[in-house]
Amino acid sequence: MNKYIIGWAIFLALTLSACGSAPKEYYLFTSFHEPATEGLRFLYSEDGLHWDSIPGIWLRPAVGKQQVMRDPSMVRTPDGVFHLVWTSSWKGDLGFGYASSKDLIHWSEQQLIHVMNDTTTVNVWAPELFYDETEKQFIVVWASCVPNRFPNGDEEEKNNHRLYYITTKDFQTISDTKLFYDPGFSCIDATIVKRADADYVMVLKDNSRPNRNLKVAFATSPYGPYSAASLPFTESFTEGPTVAHLGRQYYIYFDAYKKKTYEAVKTTDFIHFYNANADISIPNGHKHGTIFKASKEVVEKMLTLSKPRKES
Repeated sequence: MNKYIIGWAIFLALTLSACGSAPKEYYLFTSFHEPATEGLRFLYSEDGLHWDSIPGIWLRPAVGKQQVMRDPSMVRTPDGVFHLVWTSSWKGDLGFGYASSKDLIHWSEQQLIHVMNDTTTVNVWAPELFYDETEKQFIVVWASCVPNRFPNGDEEEKNNHRLYYITTKDFQTISDTKLFYDPGFSCIDATIVKRADADYVMVLKDNSRPNRNLKVAFATSPYGPYSAASLPFTESFTEGPTVAHLGRQYYIYFDAYKKKTYEAVKTTDFIHFYNANADISIPNGHKHGTIFKASKEVVEKMLTLSKPRKES
């Protein structure tokens, strides 16, 4: 066998070995069921489109005045740790819930992260995590209503939200709270998408009457400033967007809460949007969270633990 053939065989073997050693990952979708008092649930998917439930409750809420777990948002950092934030109360809390896990089964002690110092603040809703790999820190964006701080338009004073944020590297030391986005109307449910360096999209809910629909804004930094909000790309009574990047397409999932359905649109540019409901399947009862990835080992262990055990 000549040297060329031997060299090619070695190259092919190494290539196949490298391909075979790439760890398989699943898409996971954080979830909750109304009235959000039970705790954290998960969906899983191999393709990011067709979802099944992982049975069971994986973290029960233990912080906040009302101790709910709504709007769970999760990211996995490069060290493999999963970080979770959530809405801990409808009203009355000046912060949000936080916990972390290495396997989505065993969790750190829950914390209430205090972020609003104005005691007239009505709420801290839908904290959304984004991990800035350049600065190696988290951005947490949420919506709060602080009465009489902004023109209220058609909103009641206690329903006039704007988006705020903090940064942190460890959820022990927290930056000062700053205004993140004021589009001139009540807004909630923001999620940040990185498309490329200096190319970021924010998907948000226009919560003003009579709109209550989803829009996008653009920036060259995850911290903003963001552009004026676009025209809506969904009908009214939609909220809780999260985005999955699948091939060339971005799928924006959202809760069509008046119809009690879960829906999606797809886009390649965040300018043109197309109905994607025929592409997806989601279990009944799922309420909005965020999509992220976890290893095959993590997901299969959760599925094994969630199976009912036979009585001996």
